[in-house]
Amino acid sequence: MHFLSTITGSFAMPADENPTVAMMTAAYAHHGIDAVYLNCEVAPESLGAAVNGARAMGWVGFNCSIPHKIAVIAHLDRLAPSAEIIGAVNCVVRDGRELVGHNVDGQGFLTSVRTVIDPAGARVAVLGSGGAARAIAVELALAGAAEIQVVGIRPEPGKALAQLVTDRTPAIGRYVPWQGRWAVPAGVDLLVNATPVGLFPDVTALPAIDLDSLQSSTIVADVIPNPPTSALVAEARSRGLTVLDGLAMLVNQGALAIKLWTGVDPDRSVMRNRLTEIFAQIEP
Repeated sequence: MHFLSTITGSFAMPADENPTVAMMTAAYAHHGIDAVYLNCEVAPESLGAAVNGARAMGWVGFNCSIPHKIAVIAHLDRLAPSAEIIGAVNCVVRDGRELVGHNVDGQGFLTSVRTVIDPAGARVAVLGSGGAARAIAVELALAGAAEIQVVGIRPEPGKALAQLVTDRTPAIGRYVPWQGRWAVPAGVDLLVNATPVGLFPDVTALPAIDLDSLQSSTIVADVIPNPPTSALVAEARSRGLTVLDGLAMLVNQGALAIKLWTGVDPDRSVMRNRLTEIFAQIEP
């Protein structure tokens, strides 16, 4: 018998609308893990103090969300290889006396992708060039994707991401300007919406793509977790295409974090069901 719980949590600002705590707590309870997950609102100027506090209190790890994914790197001891390439961290893990930065955004997405396709040799089109797009593009490239097309409205970050893929991974990165309704080229195996288009409360919005250009073999994925079935996923599914929703990516991120912190590979269905319950209570 002991009375010292394992401490994990999240640093973000704002933090009050982040449902991650619910799925993590559900997983801990389901597996009988004596751990707590603290959802902490941390201002940018207090991030260093928060990390030092986590060190001092023996936290086994924590998530970092907006706006801390890049700034937290300065307060860590080292980075996992893919996090170093991506240049952002959303999961910190204690390893002895060190705090190690990981990025489980792309890894969570990759876990979902592998349920429907082997990314090795795949041609991928990623809509957007922000943080989610960056993590997804790098992880898919490291997993063996042949080509990553970065489809973006803003040339500077889009070209930078494409160049990063080319320079730091075995894949070829290519920037594609997003003008008007973008037609998905033939031969694209996986289309990923890594933009916020369609996110609650704007649940009927669709990315500006020509849906008629989608081939029957193209897998359509969305990073948006709320609603679990985004407008893009619903439209692609109605056309008979294989789809991946953003809720799976969010759940996989959490599951990967729990495994890194505790060694337990949690039941993802428990985590997904808890989030589904929460999102069902939110009215558009």
